[in-house]
Amino acid sequence: MNLSVLTLAVVLVGAPVSVAAADLESTFQSLKDAEAKGDAALVKTLAAEACGMAREAAAEAAPASNDEKEGWTQRVAWAHDVETYTEYALYAVALKGPAATTVDLMSTLEQQNPKSKYLDQGYGNYLLALTQTGATAKIPAVIEKGLQNLPENEDLLLVAADNALRAKQSDKALGLANRLVAAAGKHTKPESMAAADWERKRNTSLGHGHWMAGVIHGEKDQYMAADKDLRAALPLIKGNDAMMGPALFYLGMANYRLGLMTNSKAKVLEGAKFSEDCGKISGPYAEQAWRNAAAMKSDAGKLR
Repeated sequence: MNLSVLTLAVVLVGAPVSVAAADLESTFQSLKDAEAKGDAALVKTLAAEACGMAREAAAEAAPASNDEKEGWTQRVAWAHDVETYTEYALYAVALKGPAATTVDLMSTLEQQNPKSKYLDQGYGNYLLALTQTGATAKIPAVIEKGLQNLPENEDLLLVAADNALRAKQSDKALGLANRLVAAAGKHTKPESMAAADWERKRNTSLGHGHWMAGVIHGEKDQYMAADKDLRAALPLIKGNDAMMGPALFYLGMANYRLGLMTNSKAKVLEGAKFSEDCGKISGPYAEQAWRNAAAMKSDAGKLR
C-alpha cells in the first residue's frame, strides 16, 4: 500500500507530544507490525483502537491562531491517513487468510466504514468466503447493504442480477444488469491489480451484464434491444456453453423477427444461422433452435 503517513515527529513540527498523539503513534506502529505478520486477531483489535483514536484526533478543533493552523492541518491529515490505513490492514489480512478470517475481517471493515474503497475492492472475496463457510444465507443482506453504500460495485451487481434472474424477477434483473454494464464501462483499473486480471474482471462483468439484459429482452420480445446486448455479449462469453446457448437462441429469434419486420432476407438468414449454431450446443435450447432454423430458412425463401 502506497500510503504516505507522516510520522508524529514531523506532524507536530517540534510541538510537545500529547499523550493521545503518542498513544495513536504507538498503536499505529503496532498495527503496521501486526499487518506485516498477518496476525488477523491482533489486526482486528488494533484497527478498531487506531480508528477510534484517529477519528478523535481528526475532530480536533481548528486553532484561532494562523501560526498554529499549519501544524493542525498536518495533524488532521495524518489522523485521516491512519484511519485509512486501518481499513487497508483489515482488507490486506482478510485476503491472505482462510475463508473464516476473510469473512470476519471484511465484516469488521464493513461495520467500520461501509463506503471504504478497500471494501469496494474486496467484496468479491467477501462473497466467495461467505459461500465457502456455508453462510450463503447471509449473502442477500450483504449485497443489499453493500449496494446502498457502493451502488456501482461490480461484484455485488453481478451476483444480485444473477440471483434476481434465477428468481425469475426479470425486471429487477434487467435493471441490475444494465447497472452492471454501466459500472464496468466507466471503471478504471485499480493500481493494485494486474492489467490481465483487470481485463478479465471487466470482460466478465460486461459479458454477464450484456448477456442477462439480452436474454431478458429476448424473453420480452424486445428484438432490437436483445440483438444489441447479445451481440455485445458474444465475444465475452465465448467458451461458456451455458450462456452461449440462450444467447444464440434469442439472437436467432431477434434477427428473424427483425428481418420479417424490415423485409430483409439477409436478416432472416442471419437469424437462421444463429439458430443453427445454438442447435450445435447441447442443452435445453438445442432442439427448438434446429426447428426454428428450418422454419426461418423456409420463410427466407419467400422473401426477395
